Amino acid sequence: MILDNFKILYHQGKQYIPDVTKAQVPGIFRGRPVIEILEVNEQEIADICPTEAILTNPLSIDLGKCTFCGECAFAYPDTIKFTTDYKISTNEYQRLIIKAGDDHHITLNAEIIRKEISSFFGGSLKLRQVSAAGDNSCEWELNACGNVNFDMGRFGIEFVASPRHADGIVITGPVSENMAEPLQICYDAVPKPSIIILAGTDAISGGIFNGSKALNRNFLDKYFIDLYVPGNPVHPLTFINGILDLIRKRK
Repeated sequence: MILDNFKILYHQGKQYIPDVTKAQVPGIFRGRPVIEILEVNEQEIADICPTEAILTNPLSIDLGKCTFCGECAFAYPDTIKFTTDYKISTNEYQRLIIKAGDDHHITLNAEIIRKEISSFFGGSLKLRQVSAAGDNSCEWELNACGNVNFDMGRFGIEFVASPRHADGIVITGPVSENMAEPLQICYDAVPKPSIIILAGTDAISGGIFNGSKALNRNFLDKYFIDLYVPGNPVHPLTFINGILDLIRKRK
């Protein structure tokens, strides 16, 4: 039995990620896109996207709407490429829009991080996850954040069962009409000051469901959003690094 364990360790290496800020992801992963400045028909490229994430003049990709399907890159490989950069969380929506010629990392705007966040939550952060009509993909990935590979608990970041024990909420899903009231009830139960995080394309913009009469996203218009975590679904490394930047940026 012990010998078998040594064989597994030898073949697979470490069963955890020692440094989540410098971890490598497989080449098939689609993270931050890069758009080359070329003479192309921008409208033809924009028409490919079902969520209207591709903008024109200049050619841009809105990661808050992007489903990371990669169809634009398949059709125009010389113009659009998706990198493996998973550090794409930010607290300012405008920074989610990647324009042609942009080749810099997405960061948080330290000026708009609320002072109480680093003061109260810099060493420990408890979050209540709310699936507001999510499809369970982002929910699975957020669950993976606490497994032995990513282990965000080592940073004092954990999901809790009750909003009464939480410092904030993490919303997944496009927020359906049926979930609008439960979401509000959950948020009201969280002690203030509280953090609001949107995880995944559906939560940030509604994704492929945007414009549906089955949605009620009024909750998001009433409060300041502390962190946007793009992805469809979100990657654990994107989520963890975004949280770490948020609670430590002012230190």
